[in-house]
Amino acid sequence: MPGTVIRDQPKAGVAVLTLNRPDRLNAMSHELLSDLHAALDDIKADRSVRVVILTGAGRGFCAGLDLQSGARVPGTEDLGSTQAGFATQQFIASLVPKLRSMRQPVIAAVNGPAAGGGLALALASDVRLAAKSARFNVAFVRLGVSGCDIGVSWLLPRLIGASAAFELMLTGRIIPADEALRIHIVSRVVPDGQVLDAALEVADEIIANSPMGVWMTKEVMWSQLEIGSLQAGIDLENRTQIMCSTTGELAEAMAAFVEKRPAQFHT
Repeated sequence: MPGTVIRDQPKAGVAVLTLNRPDRLNAMSHELLSDLHAALDDIKADRSVRVVILTGAGRGFCAGLDLQSGARVPGTEDLGSTQAGFATQQFIASLVPKLRSMRQPVIAAVNGPAAGGGLALALASDVRLAAKSARFNVAFVRLGVSGCDIGVSWLLPRLIGASAAFELMLTGRIIPADEALRIHIVSRVVPDGQVLDAALEVADEIIANSPMGVWMTKEVMWSQLEIGSLQAGIDLENRTQIMCSTTGELAEAMAAFVEKRPAQFHT
């Protein structure tokens, strides 16, 4: 039987990870979280994969934590509730830095509701595309806990600004796809049934660029969200550009431009 995360490779260089609990809107059980961690670890070490697409089976992207089954980490049965809860919290939240640290860009193809932890997965991706029926919300605050969870209180203000983020996090209201596009949670909204195709098109555009150039673009862009000054950011860019220029990819890109042919890069 398929696991809770299915990995496909529809074309060279692209891995599609599908959260596969459609009867629960792909809510996060411990099995799904473990399978997603494992799949990301495998892809991180696979140099043939240039882009990752994350999506959901059925009509949902991810409904957040499964409130029926929970996601308690095995091996914590002898711990107190606070210690066990904290271990589980860390296990879930560690998906966000894992997505950020991967050299491959991650495209979230949000095909339906993305709530709570599902919103966090989308925000932690590098590119977000949404189907018309996609919905987003900060579900945590509606469950009697803080709306600040799984990196959302760090990511959301940086994507849409602090004022809009405060309103969405304090209310937990549902954000339809068109509003998500307007406030820049997503970069594109497409008709239902077409979001995976749209993600594959973006993946093709990314793969056309050099592997090192893409890797360093992702890494520096994320680092720039944490750097405190323009000059420090420029210093990082300067060093990265010189490093990239020594890999041979620059020479190949220039030769391909002169010869009017696609560049041939090696992973």
